[in-house]
Amino acid sequence: MTLPAEFHDIAKRVNNWGRWGADDEIGALNLITDEVVRAAAAEIRSGRRIPLALPLKEDGVQVGMIPGRINPLHTMVQINQELFGPGTVACSDDAVTMGLQAGTHWDALTHVSHSGRIYNGRPAGSITAHGRAEFSGIDKAGHIVSRGVLLDVARAKGQDRLPGGHAVTPEDLAEAEEFGGVTVRAGDIVLVRTGQIQVYLAGDKHGYGFPSPGLSVRTPEWFHARDVAAVANDTLTFEIFPPEIENLWLPVHALDLVEMGMHQGQNWNLEKLSTACAEENRYAFFLSAMPEPFVGAVGTPVAPVAIL
Repeated sequence: MTLPAEFHDIAKRVNNWGRWGADDEIGALNLITDEVVRAAAAEIRSGRRIPLALPLKEDGVQVGMIPGRINPLHTMVQINQELFGPGTVACSDDAVTMGLQAGTHWDALTHVSHSGRIYNGRPAGSITAHGRAEFSGIDKAGHIVSRGVLLDVARAKGQDRLPGGHAVTPEDLAEAEEFGGVTVRAGDIVLVRTGQIQVYLAGDKHGYGFPSPGLSVRTPEWFHARDVAAVANDTLTFEIFPPEIENLWLPVHALDLVEMGMHQGQNWNLEKLSTACAEENRYAFFLSAMPEPFVGAVGTPVAPVAIL
């Protein structure tokens, strides 16, 4: 099935190819300037630190729907081994095999392609089994720290969790912005809370992934208009699933990553942050969300921390 005209119309309106030059590989992260980071540091007032990552464990969020995206397999490779002879200091080491997007993660701009292209018009064929992502691998993202803004869509609607069929619209984002008394600025990292992560935390892994609330195909234009640097939320699929337009799978991924060059994150646990923001009555903070620099990778685990 070819992508519909509606998709291509939106793509033209949000396209950032060439905006930061023909050689650019980081897209909207260019919006996080030194000035933006200095302003973000000023958001630290109480010093309260809120971790946003799920624990990495074998019984993680993945259920086998996506081939190869396995939960972490943690193995001890040596236990109290005296490497330099009897009576010397003993060492324990371990190893992990996992899908890089198995838990709380960032999608690299190369995570999806459409019409044979990735971000900045480069060929999708530049991603190969042995060479990995030749352009825009997650290692190119470098450091991701900026002002974070929580758009608590669920709380703004007086709900603990949005229903599975809820497509988060630009109107919902604006409502959450007003509810939090915050204005999204250029270079911000926006965190969108639906409350869906509660389903996983309650033990229902299958119910967590499907059906799921998530971002509408209309939201990329909202983020583009505000020059948002990156977006993450508390769902498995990021966008509403099943899709709001029949048989149009992952259109928000394609618009955000390919057209706009905007990194996106999934499986972020925003529950404690929601409580903290409500208690302190402020929804902006300093956010550190450093990607693991796997060279040529199309995604990476991340352990974000919000500092209020």
